[in-house]
Amino acid sequence: MVQQSFNVMIIGQAGRLQYEALLFAASLRHSSPDFTGRVFLAMPQPGPLWQKDPSIRNSAVLEALARLDVEILPFENKIFGEKYPYGNKIEALQALPEGEPFVFFDSDTLITGDLGAVPFDFSRPSASLRREGTWPKPTLYGPGYGDIWRALYERFGLEMDSTLDLSQPDGYWKRYLYFNAGFFYGACPRAFGKRFAVYAQSILQDPPIELVGQSLDPWLDQVALPLVIHSFGGGRDALPEGYLDGATSCHYRLFPLLYARESDTVIDHLHQIAAPNWLKKVLKTYEPIKRLVYQGRGERVRALFDQAHLPRREQAIRNKIKSEGLWIR
Repeated sequence: MVQQSFNVMIIGQAGRLQYEALLFAASLRHSSPDFTGRVFLAMPQPGPLWQKDPSIRNSAVLEALARLDVEILPFENKIFGEKYPYGNKIEALQALPEGEPFVFFDSDTLITGDLGAVPFDFSRPSASLRREGTWPKPTLYGPGYGDIWRALYERFGLEMDSTLDLSQPDGYWKRYLYFNAGFFYGACPRAFGKRFAVYAQSILQDPPIELVGQSLDPWLDQVALPLVIHSFGGGRDALPEGYLDGATSCHYRLFPLLYARESDTVIDHLHQIAAPNWLKKVLKTYEPIKRLVYQGRGERVRALFDQAHLPRREQAIRNKIKSEGLWIR
């Protein structure tokens, strides 16, 4: 199989994200050594939409990223900024090379396999299906899921019927196209990002009447994303199962949750990736990584759960970890 070339983008900024981004880059180089694309860390620049400078100023982190051949990509926030930092993934797309296929990953992700072997069809974008029914939350007196989503599709001149998963019951959230924005991909980042920004701003500034009572913070990116993906001819079935959010990547989100619920294979990958001394010196300056990965508290979290029979609700996992004093973030 001829491996196709594409770029990878993550977001990095001062604080937690710079360490997650460093671990992501180390995992990509470890697990996918033959990856031929460029790896960009998109970094918001100081400006009126930030109270403090969000850029990475930690020289040790920047040196480690350079050693991993990560390109720093500064970008300016013109729409969102500090009030809605999830908007970084929307705005940063404009800074990527035009017309070159891209895959965006949240920084709290590990690459655990050969990224170049993932059979992306960039003409049919898609995103993560590792999600819960977080949005919308229909009220007792309506409107229901169907009316809420249909109002959004109609807002942007899109037909909705072809997006429905008819194997799911009417009125159940999984019937409707909904993604986690932990990864998504497409053929041109600027075209994708421009449409993403237009849709998100329209929904935020002038929501259809059917959205009254629905929260858009923090869900705005995940409300707009399925509309954008559908508009470019993509969908839920565009990427075969088992690669991303499977053998090739793990969106762990928080380190205590990583130890609580991910596979032994992912844990082994994490420990191998974080082992080199030059990387360890930088990563252990971040308290959650120091305590959970290097000082063994992650194994204590892991021992609290049977990974084959986890609680159905994430909140129950969080509560158990907190009750043991091991919720470190």
